[in-house]
Amino acid sequence: MGTRTKPSQDPQKRRRAHALGLSAETRAAWALRLTGWRILKSRYKTKSGEIDLIAKRRKTIAFIEVKARKTREAALDAVTPASQRRIANAAKIFVAEHPKAGFYTLRFDVVIVRPWRWPERIANAFEAFG
Repeated sequence: MGTRTKPSQDPQKRRRAHALGLSAETRAAWALRLTGWRILKSRYKTKSGEIDLIAKRRKTIAFIEVKARKTREAALDAVTPASQRRIANAAKIFVAEHPKAGFYTLRFDVVIVRPWRWPERIANAFEAFG
């Protein structure tokens, strides 16, 4: 009798999830570019956490969380209050490192990547500065 590992500890499952996440972020970045956004950072890592994409268009900088899910509801449910705090804390670090960002409108968007659909961007998905 072998021991079973938890799904979250299965290395093959983790690799597939990681690859899916990278693919979703690439699709989201291209969709943003095609709609006039410039990608400033991908996978921006800080001690507080990671932001999937940071993009700029005109006078707006968006901190973007990308979620690859089968449904819109599942994607939105995956952006938990804890992940919102992590993204907001990382965004504060970005603004501190790039003082000119303070002159832009800052917001938090979510891009949902679903199978066989164009990525859906939800502007101002949550508030964090205030």
